Amino acid sequence: MLHLRLITPAGQTDAVVRLIEKTVGTTHLVVVPGAARNPAGDVVMCDVAREAADELIGDLQELGLDATGSIAVETIDLSLSKRADKAEEEAPGEGADAVLWDHLTDLTHEESTLSFTYVGFLAVATMLAACGVMLDNAILIVGAMAVGPEFGPLAGICTALVQRTPHRVWRCLWALLAGFAAAMILTAGFGWLMDAFGLFDKDMIEAARPNTAFIWQPDWMSFVVAFLAGIAGTLSLTSAKSGALIGVAISVTTVPAAANAAMAFSYSDYSQTWGSAGQLLANLGGIVAAGTVTLLLQKWLWRRS
Repeated sequence: MLHLRLITPAGQTDAVVRLIEKTVGTTHLVVVPGAARNPAGDVVMCDVAREAADELIGDLQELGLDATGSIAVETIDLSLSKRADKAEEEAPGEGADAVLWDHLTDLTHEESTLSFTYVGFLAVATMLAACGVMLDNAILIVGAMAVGPEFGPLAGICTALVQRTPHRVWRCLWALLAGFAAAMILTAGFGWLMDAFGLFDKDMIEAARPNTAFIWQPDWMSFVVAFLAGIAGTLSLTSAKSGALIGVAISVTTVPAAANAAMAFSYSDYSQTWGSAGQLLANLGGIVAAGTVTLLLQKWLWRRS
């Protein structure tokens, strides 16, 4: 169940209440006249089954409530109520299959902002992966994958493509490309510093590296794994099961490929540089393709339910 807290101008309250009452899957309706101060108006609260929430929120937006008042949505972790149980039973479809498009847009917008924190996480993840590459240490590679925040912009691109908002596509693409460029430049500088201290050398990048050589040797399996990870990541976002994102993060080699490309370029090993770049593009392309297809399929299935 989800909890909606609305601020409505006094003149719109009756229309909002009627809309909530006729929406299947709503319950626990509360109206507090004149309680809101900024903006001024009435406070209307209700609980709604997740599978009915997207339609209700859309109808509230059609009333202009997002401009004249406020729409706030919270997840209810526990609701002990027979009325809530009945509302969930009456609502069409399954809650786990419902996509809250406004929530997804807001979430991916936040995660794909080119901020200092985003670049910082990506740079640190790439540096950790560089250590894993140079030491041929798979554990460090896995750790770097878990730290990387790149799935946010990738999910943002998928969401924007499905919702046909080109400006958001470019915004997420800019965050992705600029973030990786900054992370790779900083990692190359980190490699130079480690070399100066005698901790890295060219022999390490040119060694056989049986545990991490796959990073710069892409094949069709790289794309397949990225595609499957993209499906899992998208489902985890739309179903609010964020724990699955950790598994997604450590199944694709975006950050390690960027790290290997940076280190190989700094040591003039251009064959590894191009191989790593190919691995990076295969993973990014696979995730975007899978995420977009998954969202389109979810949208189509929900309309048929």
